Amino acid sequence: MAKMSLIFSLFVGLLMVVLVSSAKFDDLYQTSWAFDHVQYDGDTLKLNLDNYSGAGFASKSKYLFGKVSIQIKLVGGDSAGTVTAFYMSSDGPNHNEFDFEFLGNTTGEPYLVQTNVYVNGVGNREQRLDLWFDPTKEFHTYSLLWNQRQVVFLVDETPIRVHTNLEHKGIPFPKDQAMGVYSSIWNADDWATQGGRVKTDWSHAPFIASYKGFDIDACECPASVAGADNAKKCSSSAEKRFWWDEPTLSELNVHQSHQLMWVRANHLIYDYCTDTSRFPAIPTECVHHRH
Repeated sequence: MAKMSLIFSLFVGLLMVVLVSSAKFDDLYQTSWAFDHVQYDGDTLKLNLDNYSGAGFASKSKYLFGKVSIQIKLVGGDSAGTVTAFYMSSDGPNHNEFDFEFLGNTTGEPYLVQTNVYVNGVGNREQRLDLWFDPTKEFHTYSLLWNQRQVVFLVDETPIRVHTNLEHKGIPFPKDQAMGVYSSIWNADDWATQGGRVKTDWSHAPFIASYKGFDIDACECPASVAGADNAKKCSSSAEKRFWWDEPTLSELNVHQSHQLMWVRANHLIYDYCTDTSRFPAIPTECVHHRH
């Protein structure tokens, strides 16, 4: 009987875990601006950029911890000057944010992916890499895994960046602000391609980014709930367990660590940690991060 009671308690605890997973755009997201630059083609959503406007969408809810994934096929051909972004962000001047920014380029040159992490309103943690495939030919999956130990940026489940919780070193970590999920396409030819030297060629417009596979497996946080209460609600306890709090997700496994090392060795082209012109003193987290 005691065993049955334990099983029932575990089952009830699992039911309390707030998870969302869907492949339908309208279940999770809504267009946030430039409705006339958004197209639906079956299960695919398309954002258009022309010399009048870009476009964007946002999640209907905010989340604290979990995994967010989306499949994107980036702008093909000459995409110089354009930026397609997929990111999570909280609100306010002291916001937290995790960014994927896909920087367009001239025909035949590789797309660059810039990632960034903001903590309490402070960013300046850019890394850039090229990809090991052409992201304009097929859909590829871009994901953010977030828990109390780490933030992991993934491309087709291969980790390309890890931001580790180093609070024990006095470094703030984003763990108490619920975030929305966003994507947009816009013109950034003042900086996006070769530092702004290559401008957007509007004769190639509209520039189209395509999306499908809208998946969120995370802890949903109502806007009416205070941050501290959300943090408690979305963390494992004796009554409930969340998959993102399991010990196996507190750091990369051996295979993932090797994948990250391969990415950094072969595809990383800029890392703020080694930019002594911007940071004469090495940023504190760079001293302590293993990756």
